[in-house]
Amino acid sequence: MPQEVEIEFKNLLTKAEFDTLYTILKMEKEPEIQQVNHYFETKDFQLKQHGAALRIREKNGEYQSTLKQPYEDGLLETHDTLTAEQANAWIQGEITLGPEIRKQIQELGVCTEELAYGGRLKTIRRETAYYDTTVVLDRSEYGDTVDYELELEANTFAHGQSVFQSILVDYDITKRKTPNKIQRFYDSLENR
Repeated sequence: MPQEVEIEFKNLLTKAEFDTLYTILKMEKEPEIQQVNHYFETKDFQLKQHGAALRIREKNGEYQSTLKQPYEDGLLETHDTLTAEQANAWIQGEITLGPEIRKQIQELGVCTEELAYGGRLKTIRRETAYYDTTVVLDRSEYGDTVDYELELEANTFAHGQSVFQSILVDYDITKRKTPNKIQRFYDSLENR
């Protein structure tokens, strides 16, 4: 089954904090990754009620649908690869879920026929290895909003949490409640 468990830590940043980390971590040496997330949900937010999220990520001309669900110390991600034509069909309202994601959504009790396109979020990302973790700096645009985010991906919760806390303390970064990108995207729609 195309699944993986992701352990990550996130913190929204001010532009100044983002610029500081960008310089200290020498992110200008890392390749810029551009990606667009297309989000899908039911009108009454059935996925959100289960802490789940469904997206298509468009990156380097490739498309992958992903369902994220809470799982132990991280997130369970279920993936299906899509063609450009399939991704565009989803955006136009013809959502044809792959078998793995369909199964997971149905197990949640969510009606797959009620899924609809919510919109897109564009991210410019740079990442680097850092003390046996991966540090990611994201600049995301959605609607009229631009935000900056630090993500840290780790193999274990304890190690990731330790490295993440060290970054916040060492670089005097305020710890902020940081909803995931899909939550921030949908919250921005509600606030318009």
